[in-house]
Amino acid sequence: MQTLTINARAEKRLKSGHLWIYSNEINNDKTPLKSVQAGEQAAINGEDGRLVGYALMNPQQLICGKIVARKKPLDRAQLKARLAAALSWREQNYPQPFYRLCYAEGDYLPGLVIDRYDDICVVQLTDRGMLAFVDDIAALLAELAGSRGVLFQHDYPQVDGIELPAHSVVGEVPEFARLQENGVQFLAPLHAGQKTGWFYDHRDNRARLLPLVNGKRVLDVFSYVGGWGIQALAHGAASLTAVDASAFALDCLEQNAALNGFADTVTALQGKAFDALQALIAEGEKFDVIIVDPPAFIKKKKDFNQGLKAYRKANELALRLLDKDGLLMSASCSMHLAAHELQQQVQQAARHVDRELALVYAGGHAADHPVHPAIAETCYLKAQLYRRLG
Repeated sequence: MQTLTINARAEKRLKSGHLWIYSNEINNDKTPLKSVQAGEQAAINGEDGRLVGYALMNPQQLICGKIVARKKPLDRAQLKARLAAALSWREQNYPQPFYRLCYAEGDYLPGLVIDRYDDICVVQLTDRGMLAFVDDIAALLAELAGSRGVLFQHDYPQVDGIELPAHSVVGEVPEFARLQENGVQFLAPLHAGQKTGWFYDHRDNRARLLPLVNGKRVLDVFSYVGGWGIQALAHGAASLTAVDASAFALDCLEQNAALNGFADTVTALQGKAFDALQALIAEGEKFDVIIVDPPAFIKKKKDFNQGLKAYRKANELALRLLDKDGLLMSASCSMHLAAHELQQQVQQAARHVDRELALVYAGGHAADHPVHPAIAETCYLKAQLYRRLG
């Protein structure tokens, strides 16, 4: 195992609980970063030579290492203990087996995300070092959670010159998995869907909106497979108009509508969200409840200004479609966008179209997405519910 030495600033941060090491924090004169391979686990020492911890290394990345253990290298026994602890927490919070079972740094397992659909698990590996534990992860999910099938999603298609498939399967994993959220049944597309197939993170925010939708006309923008919109129909909404760029996602949404008996109350609009919203404005449409839950407009810090404009534009178009006394649920999953910055963009959009708003709810992700208190980036989700006053 390679040993790397970090500077005093990094050592202080890691000892305070943070897990990330930046490439400019390695003492390259003493221990060259290029001496380690992508995915390798390395011992990390402070300037005095004392052990700080063990990290999974990605030397070509700005975040070149992530601490996965403090006293000895991460092994199967530690992995089992942490997965068991993560599972126990979910079982305390959710009576049914549909949740994010492991949330990377939030469960002290950087690079590992697991979503559970009863006896099926979808694993997203976001760090090459976790590839070494693929067999252990599959076996432990079978042992701890009774999984009959595990689907692995690889964010890194190549490791040390070896091509990896976009997906790999252990056991049997169907194309669609059933789940239940807030009392509503869904089918999540595991192989062809986005990321792990479903977005459990908005569970609590959807629940907050549901008592307010009875008899309302709902517009779900960036709808994906209907997490927001189908739940609204199940809680009494009069109609749903769903907008998404993906025809496949809208096909899934319509299947989920039919599954819950709402095939005749859904209008699906396939196309770019901004174009669809402008078309609805031109047609003079109005809605009582509008959900704007886009993919991350700000994926990297360099995208901030452009992404900020996109959030403002999306909310501005939505507000033009929102009827008096209507509700706007504005969301963001961009970790680089703070809650107050999203609020500022919504407010500026409202003033630009001469609307008055009141913020009536502000939420984040649910208990199955625990925030690491030293890593602000693990708290990425914002959901803000506004009421139109005029």
